[in-house]
Amino acid sequence: MTRMFVAVVPPPEVVEHLDEFLAPRRESAAFRWSDPAQWHLTLAFAEDVPDRSIDDLDERLGRAAARRHAFALQVAGGGAFPHPDRARVLFGRLDANEPAATELDRLAAACRAALSRAGVRVDGQRFRPHLTLGRLGHPDNVTSWVRLLDAYRGPEWLVDEVTLVASHLGEGPRRRPRHEVVASYDLSPSASGPR
Repeated sequence: MTRMFVAVVPPPEVVEHLDEFLAPRRESAAFRWSDPAQWHLTLAFAEDVPDRSIDDLDERLGRAAARRHAFALQVAGGGAFPHPDRARVLFGRLDANEPAATELDRLAAACRAALSRAGVRVDGQRFRPHLTLGRLGHPDNVTSWVRLLDAYRGPEWLVDEVTLVASHLGEGPRRRPRHEVVASYDLSPSASGPR
């Protein structure tokens, strides 16, 4: 059994831009900051993927991705879960125009369906596109951080692939998860190109 997720991984220039924005501010907060090298947008998550399902899952994700079209995405603004007054998670919000937002929702649904059809139990939480930037050990008010992130607009990029990632708990630096890319799947070219 392997813990896995399907994700959109921002390109290095997008990660670097946001990382540079946050770098001088990190010292002033009690967040357990996420490693920028592991920033991703989770489309579908499964706590336990049986080894016998991985080949079937690989084929199904390839077909699902090929049916979806590339689209433009941008990190713009921020938020907190469950809400800014008693937050446990600080995140970067993802912005897309209406056709792209619809394509993103359809892509997430297709990835969840691929896992399910491969016999994998998928996490049932509602899809809420975001990049997790930091976590708190106890709930706290992060309204000022959300306001700060609301002033941020990163570079736009073309989402043209999704990635299947194995997450190995406790095997990364400081006992955090170690992420291992298992496979990547190309989306079909966009009919309209970037916005």
